[in-house]
Amino acid sequence: MEADSNNEAYGMFCTTSFKSCRLSAMYVLSGLYFFCCPLVLAEISELTVKQQQVLDLKSMFAVVQTVDVIQARARIGGTLIELLTDEGDMVMAGQKLARISDPKHELKIAASASKLRSLEAELQLAQTTLKRVSRLYALDKISKARFDEVQTEVEVASADINELRSDQAVIRQLQVEGDVLAPASGRVLKVSVTDGSVILPGEPIAQIAAESYILRLSLPERHARFIDAGDTVLVGERGMLDAKYTDGDRSHREGKISRIYPELNNGRVAADVQVHGLGDFFVGERVRVWVPTDKRQALVIPAEYVHHRYGRSYVQLAGGAEVVVQPGLPVEGGIEILSGLREGDILRATAGQSTVNITSPAEYKE
Repeated sequence: MEADSNNEAYGMFCTTSFKSCRLSAMYVLSGLYFFCCPLVLAEISELTVKQQQVLDLKSMFAVVQTVDVIQARARIGGTLIELLTDEGDMVMAGQKLARISDPKHELKIAASASKLRSLEAELQLAQTTLKRVSRLYALDKISKARFDEVQTEVEVASADINELRSDQAVIRQLQVEGDVLAPASGRVLKVSVTDGSVILPGEPIAQIAAESYILRLSLPERHARFIDAGDTVLVGERGMLDAKYTDGDRSHREGKISRIYPELNNGRVAADVQVHGLGDFFVGERVRVWVPTDKRQALVIPAEYVHHRYGRSYVQLAGGAEVVVQPGLPVEGGIEILSGLREGDILRATAGQSTVNITSPAEYKE
């Protein structure tokens, strides 16, 4: 009987020792895991949640417009013999867009050349006559009136030649003005003619949108009193049709309201927004924008206090507990918190925390 008791005690001792060894091994492995994983608990900072004033942004569409639309017009009448541009082309100021020719200009130049030769012959004869009359006048063989008459003929012939040369210069200038030039740098929106068209003086050849593009807003009149020139407007990227933002989404640019038109049209007020980098947009293209229409109080915390896991957003309280929050749009000073926190809560942020410890579902199964 005593032997059986000793055996039972010995078995219990061995079982207890085995369990102790297993627990010790688990503690050692746990310590090695936390020692090796890149979780840094340094530089812990705390933040007291407070309300602050934020802008209430309204999502809407703006239309890309040009500040100036300029007509490239013909300066002379004639026939369009060369068209050098088309819709969508980028042109520089002074670039030749088309060439207009009038056959009558060549005929006028040929006629003036013949007349010029005739006047030059008359001038040569008048100069020869003046030399002869000058010798006779020096010998008192002719009167002063005759001398003055011959001298006047030379001056008239010279003036007629100068006038004809000026007329030739005018005709040549008309030929030069047959080149239709771009009045400003920009993009060609419309070409109104084709090769061989008969053009009248002042007729538009092409319509050019100046390089300076703006966004044209059309706001309901109830928001007109909340916007001012100089206000910041968020502008979405090209083709961005979804109004939702995530915490890491920074795919927007900032613009400034440059002008508010003082007239309501169908209950809406128009405003212009200056934004850089609209040169490759189509005129009339719609772009999503967010316009400040009011001010309100909201809970805003820095982005580093929010971390994500399995599609949810969490913050850590000072006591160590994690709570689920619903983040809103990025605002000045951080991210707006729509739900999950209240004013006065104390949050804790751990600098250097790695996402390695946040396992995916596949890693968790393994």
